[in-house]
Amino acid sequence: MADEPRAVSVPRSEPMAVDLSAPLAVRMRPRTLGEVVGQQHLLGQGAPLRRLVEGSGAASVMLYGPPGTGKTTLASLISGATGRRFEAMSALSAGVKEVRGVIELARRRLLGGEQTVLFIDEVHRFSKTQQDALLAAVENRIVLLVGATTENPSFSVVSALLSRSLVLQLQSLTPADVQELLERAVTDERGFGGSVTVEDDAMDHLVRLASGDARRALTALEAAAGAALDTADGESGPAVVDLATVEASVDKAAVRYDRAGDQHYDVISAFIKSIRGSDVDAALHYLARMLTAGEDPRFIARRLMVHASEDIGMADPMALQTAAAAAQAVQLIGMPEARLALAQATIHLATAPKSGAVTAALGAAMADVAAGKSGLVPPHLRDGHYKGAEALGNAIGYKYPHDTRDGVLRQQYPPDDLVGVDYYEPTNHGNEREIADRVVKLRRIVRG
Repeated sequence: MADEPRAVSVPRSEPMAVDLSAPLAVRMRPRTLGEVVGQQHLLGQGAPLRRLVEGSGAASVMLYGPPGTGKTTLASLISGATGRRFEAMSALSAGVKEVRGVIELARRRLLGGEQTVLFIDEVHRFSKTQQDALLAAVENRIVLLVGATTENPSFSVVSALLSRSLVLQLQSLTPADVQELLERAVTDERGFGGSVTVEDDAMDHLVRLASGDARRALTALEAAAGAALDTADGESGPAVVDLATVEASVDKAAVRYDRAGDQHYDVISAFIKSIRGSDVDAALHYLARMLTAGEDPRFIARRLMVHASEDIGMADPMALQTAAAAAQAVQLIGMPEARLALAQATIHLATAPKSGAVTAALGAAMADVAAGKSGLVPPHLRDGHYKGAEALGNAIGYKYPHDTRDGVLRQQYPPDDLVGVDYYEPTNHGNEREIADRVVKLRRIVRG
């Protein structure tokens, strides 16, 4: 029918048969809670997620975490444990019409005593209208909603839906968790059933490539094992997956980075904090992650320019010029060549002496202004370039510094209420060591 929603409906009364032609990651999806690895912080006795999986909980949930940590698996287990119908849809392909269609099916099933688990993958990609369409069904428990998202739901899910759901954060799998999954796939009949063996260094490399992502680990193993089986003679025992086979089969680990999501902010935050902390190697690592993931180089250049003033300032006045030059190189040269200019600026800023004195000085001055400490501009500093200015006393008595030998003289510049207030406090880092002595002398002369 034309009105049938685009969702996958699976009755959960019987376990699904394993399709041996399906991807390894699909075949090895845990069928019971005992097969789930990782997430022990959510699956301990009495924990909300464990209660849901065991069928004793009834709350909708948002499963938030990196790819390959078991969000789809846990949603399926929740459905299976409770005997509910499992409806799966992706926010990438479903619209409001499809959502409402599934809810209407769930409503009719409920009249017959059958409940429905609605799993929505990448729920953060639903628009506000699509999310609002779920509210009544979730609140009235027409469906038990399980939303999966790699983005922080606080930023991507409407507050009304968020308040009606438990938000549970999944964590990347540990290396031990990933290795356990890989070893299971090698021996389990749903996987390779012992037809391959994986050498230790190859296993270590597969674990490293996974970066805590079970799906990525199993996909890499499938590629490497397939290559090993293709070249095996079939008569000398299991095919051997060695390090060379893995390296030849898997180009590189995918970079976990979404320019539209919270990982975008996490990586740029780590990048700036590494520069601020003078760890040039960590800064280059995060720069490489952003460049590999296709981050806009103009965004990186802008952050470098901000950082040059914010955290280096007068300790190395050349830092801002280097950052600005890198930004100009990005504009004039483009990628990939401009990445070298970004790397040069990153190294300069990370190894430069640091000072927050510029930031602190401006912050203190703005705080005084915000507190009402403005005061009148001293009459001798006011504009005198208009008729009648002299009659008002403006610009009378102003002393021109260039008329003196040193170019500095005693004169009041701030409003009366701020005379003697120090905003800029140079550090003893880098160039500011020299500036500090000069500031003391200048204040002494100007203030008398």
